[in-house]
Amino acid sequence: MSIVLVSITVFIVLKISTINNRFIQGILNWFPAILLAYVIPAAFTHIFHWDLSQVKLHAWSRNAIIPITLLAVMSSLRIKQLAIVGWRPLILFVAGSLFIATLPVVLVILSGAISPQSEVLFMEESYWKGLVPIVGGWIGGSTSQLILKELAETPENLFLSVLVLDNILVNIWTILMFQFIKKGEMLSLLIGIQDQLPQKLDADPIRIIETKIRPLIIALIFSGIAILTFYLQLSFLNTVILLSLVGLALGNFIPIWNTKFSLKLGGIGIVLVMAILGLKLDFSNLTLPWTFVGIVILWLILHFLGMLLVSKILNLNLIWAPIASMANLGGISTAPAVTAAYRKDLMPHAVLLAILSMVTGTAWGMLTISLFQMI
Repeated sequence: MSIVLVSITVFIVLKISTINNRFIQGILNWFPAILLAYVIPAAFTHIFHWDLSQVKLHAWSRNAIIPITLLAVMSSLRIKQLAIVGWRPLILFVAGSLFIATLPVVLVILSGAISPQSEVLFMEESYWKGLVPIVGGWIGGSTSQLILKELAETPENLFLSVLVLDNILVNIWTILMFQFIKKGEMLSLLIGIQDQLPQKLDADPIRIIETKIRPLIIALIFSGIAILTFYLQLSFLNTVILLSLVGLALGNFIPIWNTKFSLKLGGIGIVLVMAILGLKLDFSNLTLPWTFVGIVILWLILHFLGMLLVSKILNLNLIWAPIASMANLGGISTAPAVTAAYRKDLMPHAVLLAILSMVTGTAWGMLTISLFQMI
């Protein structure tokens, strides 16, 4: 059932994005086609009360589809294009991580000063231990989340509720970032940011070679590499780093590499990954105090407002704010998807920031634990 649902979803998304209809294009301006890949499976699971969160398709996505997609996206990137990431987007990304790691401590202190009950909730009843895994989940992903759960000694029942809340908020945030990135350049001009994005990076005028590797051969190469890395049994983080390097090598050191096909395949892969992620959406079993939920929501909003302020200070185009935010919160799957809704040729840069997020997530969470222990 899950395979059929995902297949239908991918077909609809790819088909609707090619329809040249004024009404449909108007809808897609507010609700990007790639976002449908997220919403359609979730709608079916919600309406029919299906639990598809444990189907084997999720393992296939992690072990095969994401690796192949990652290879495709990274092999479409010329190393010289990495210069557009530059030091300013990197500073913005690090600032976003810093806000995620420190804001929960600040908000808990402020809420405790306003309401003694809040201080009892977070400090005496140790609900702060539920905030720490969120830091890991947002910045580093599932691995960091589980490590920080153990380091903070988060109770199981609290941890399960936090996972549900985290899932809901990240899904909502992804939808909002899809909208924001499309208006980033307009908003940049509105607040006086003159930073211009580079020209489209799909074409490489320096390396125009008529003969290209056939798509079928590229698909076989990607599949073979993905199978090899699976049998190496590396951690997910090490797999992501290794495949990113291999993808860069393929696209930069093979003169006849078919960059255009790689970018197209990467875009299709992102839609497929998003459709599979949509099978996991679950809005039930949320049992957390409203004070806790309110602080997490405020935390998320302030994180983004802080990034907008840093963008203004750096005179950095605001489209980097949703890219950096989703690299922090969404990681290797959703950061390129949000970026693709604006410009597919920037997907590899979102991947690089997402990798940096995965590498640093546990360290940021340990900072959060240290700050909570100090108070």
